[in-house]
Amino acid sequence: MAAPIKIGELLLSQGVLTQKQLQIALEQQQVTGAILGDLLIKLGFITAPEFARTIAVQSGLEYLELSEFEPEEEALRLIPKETAEKIGVIPLALVEGQLTIGITNPSNIVAVDTATKVTGKPPKVYLVDNDHYQSTLEKAYYFIAHPIQKRMQEIISQLRQATGVIPGATISELVELIMMDGIRKQATDIHISPTEDVTNIFYRIDGVLQHGHCIQKQAHAGIVSRIKILGQLDIAEQRLPQDGSFSHAFLSKNFEVRVSTVPSIFGENLVLRLLAGAGPLLRLEALGISSITVQQIRRLFNKSYGIILIAGPTGSGKTTTLYAALRELNRLERNILTVEDPVEYRLSFVKQTQVNEKAGYDFALAARNFMRQDPDVMLLGEIRDEETAQMAVRAAITGHLVLSTLHTNDAATAIPRLLDLKVDTFLLSSALVAVIAQRLVRKNCKYCSEEYLLNDDELQVFRQHQLEITKGRRGVGCSKCGNSGFSGRVSICEVLVVDSRIRQLIFEGASTGAIMELAVAEGMIPLQQDGINKAAAGITTLAEVLRVAG
Repeated sequence: MAAPIKIGELLLSQGVLTQKQLQIALEQQQVTGAILGDLLIKLGFITAPEFARTIAVQSGLEYLELSEFEPEEEALRLIPKETAEKIGVIPLALVEGQLTIGITNPSNIVAVDTATKVTGKPPKVYLVDNDHYQSTLEKAYYFIAHPIQKRMQEIISQLRQATGVIPGATISELVELIMMDGIRKQATDIHISPTEDVTNIFYRIDGVLQHGHCIQKQAHAGIVSRIKILGQLDIAEQRLPQDGSFSHAFLSKNFEVRVSTVPSIFGENLVLRLLAGAGPLLRLEALGISSITVQQIRRLFNKSYGIILIAGPTGSGKTTTLYAALRELNRLERNILTVEDPVEYRLSFVKQTQVNEKAGYDFALAARNFMRQDPDVMLLGEIRDEETAQMAVRAAITGHLVLSTLHTNDAATAIPRLLDLKVDTFLLSSALVAVIAQRLVRKNCKYCSEEYLLNDDELQVFRQHQLEITKGRRGVGCSKCGNSGFSGRVSICEVLVVDSRIRQLIFEGASTGAIMELAVAEGMIPLQQDGINKAAAGITTLAEVLRVAG
């Protein structure tokens, strides 16, 4: 019988780890005594899902991405939480009497035996990563024990019958339920919007607002006051906008909640932004970027000097893409310094700092002082002002690779934006290496998407983009995607590489249209074309692409 392949060798063979990274991890293991897999994840050389996928290959099990799966209540009720936690299993689904389970240890025989005893059938076993296992387990069992929708209906019924002042405890519970539901749905924002008769609660999920609840208008003032108290705002001030923030602990996770109030004709409108910190650091391929574009981005990030910008509106995944690309750099041989607001991802062997406005530490000051730190690569979280833009250009033309983000609609408009920040035309044309513009489009739900015949309008759009297809895919809606037909998001992007001809156009002050036209003629795939290619492949829908990049 052949000896099992060591996990380090397997990671090397799959290309997710280098020999140098393995060597450093083994050296640190000798000092700390930590388990090699845990150490590789802690050092940021691999992520927990990547490690679990490798273990799955080694053990012959199928890997399941828990972050994209919601365990079914019917399955969860078969195994109590205490038992599931003790034996290291998570029940996932029950199909025709067969239980599907997730385990983090491929040799977990106890979990398989327990699932077999419960249903009388051997379970279907998937391997899941340890990080998502714990958080999914906690969340799934919590919401079974605390059914939000049922409790919300009970409170709404109580409010309908109430005649006097609503008790403070009821308002506090209502606010808690609204936030818990947002966390359960993985919303980024919660909108509390009053109308003449009722107050509507909306959740922004995968970039789109979805209606959540309809509450009696009489509760609105209490909800506003409760949230203002949490955010340390003035509850008496209802005529002017206010901003605040507070921390909200839920299921061993801390959420930073940013509050914004704006007076409207029907009362104060509130928006809560839920910041749970960044998810796992992904590879470029996992973001949905095409293989050709991934190779192009890797070549760009291996340059020794110049400016590379990630452009797009707020919430378009710029920082995630920037860090996915930064992860590709050789962090052991290049001195990388970052300044961010705030630090979202943590990378080993990268010197990360955070903006502190009160102390006067901003992007421009950081860039100026980084120059004395013998840097190879400098990451400035965002180019916001003239001083930061000019410092970035100065660093680039003195032999450093500068990475940053910029708020623009596409790649070409990043150039006039920098010129508007008083960057010298000649210096910009010399320093700029590339601009990567991106958006996020929702992915079709993999559980309910199905083929359909394209209508005439859709056929025409595809033909305009030289795609001869007759069928597309779209989600019809199911319980796993909240009946939206979509689950998760994928990146669509365009990469404008500044070569000698484009450099000349920048120097001559050419229009963005002329720069875009030349870039496309030289092979750049425009943002919309990339999205339409993904729609043709069934990853998303044409309507979704046109909504985001129409």
